[in-house]
Amino acid sequence: MYKKFYEFTEKPFNTTPDSKFFFASPKHTEALNSLIYAINERKGFVVITGEIGVGKTTVCRTLLNKLEANTKVAIITNTHLSCKELIAQVLDELEVEYNPGTKQKLLLQLNDYLIKQLSEDINIVLIIDEAQNLTPKALEEVRMLSNLETEKEKLIQIILIGQPQLKAKLENPRLEQFKQRIAVFYHMSGLSRKETQDYIFHRLKLVSSNGVDIFTPKAIDSIHSHARGIPRVINLVCDSALLSGYIYESKKITEKIINEVIKERDFNYSPDTEALYSVHGTPYETKICCCPDCQHYAKCETKWLRGTKGEDQLCCKNCQDYSRCMENIKKVKLN
Repeated sequence: MYKKFYEFTEKPFNTTPDSKFFFASPKHTEALNSLIYAINERKGFVVITGEIGVGKTTVCRTLLNKLEANTKVAIITNTHLSCKELIAQVLDELEVEYNPGTKQKLLLQLNDYLIKQLSEDINIVLIIDEAQNLTPKALEEVRMLSNLETEKEKLIQIILIGQPQLKAKLENPRLEQFKQRIAVFYHMSGLSRKETQDYIFHRLKLVSSNGVDIFTPKAIDSIHSHARGIPRVINLVCDSALLSGYIYESKKITEKIINEVIKERDFNYSPDTEALYSVHGTPYETKICCCPDCQHYAKCETKWLRGTKGEDQLCCKNCQDYSRCMENIKKVKLN
């Protein structure tokens, strides 16, 4: 709607991760370089953590475009799997034809495949997203995959990507052997005020030939203060602000517009959300809820805040009772 008004070739602040918009902040660059180094040197185990929306997925998508031609990648996004299902999923992602059987039989078939790939100088990479959801038992199974090695090098490079809870989970004494195998550990934090400005200018430059000074300095101050340097929240606020600017026919996005957007679009967090923020990151994308099918607490809370509480608009029966929903959220957090 606002593309023509601002003369953009496309919307600059989509929340869907897109490697074309990769912003090489020092944090993102270091995370990317850590991944490339670990894969090329066959280091075995890498762990990348960060709040929701900080850019972990974007870094991984950028990584896929930079890997050498002799690299094959398996990406696991469903982490609610049994140990046997996890190994089967790895085989499926690598497009390996295998005979169903016990976990041990699947592991042997995977090992045979990896040895064959090594003989052909092919590097196999396993990326597990949302790894904070893996149970200690599943994490131990992932560690066992890292035991697949020759005398000189690992047969498979494993990258775990997760929220900060993953780091806390790895402190479990039962996972001490797992921790000892981590070759590279990197935590991604939010952008600084200057990096937030550079991030906004970077995205605008990619879609506009008319300059990048659409957002005033005070507007950027307000964006950074609210978003806490989390790129996904920056995108949400900026996209809504550009829509408001179009409605007001304003070529400049001012602090006033930003503050109105934050207020009107429910970008203010409830006390419960604030309490969970430091653990779960951006509450609008937090994937925890009493409902296993939807698992979007944010959708539930946003609808309660807006007063739309009809049965057809809430994700599950429990979520129709806001206090009960919050109780379940906190239980999930404590577990």
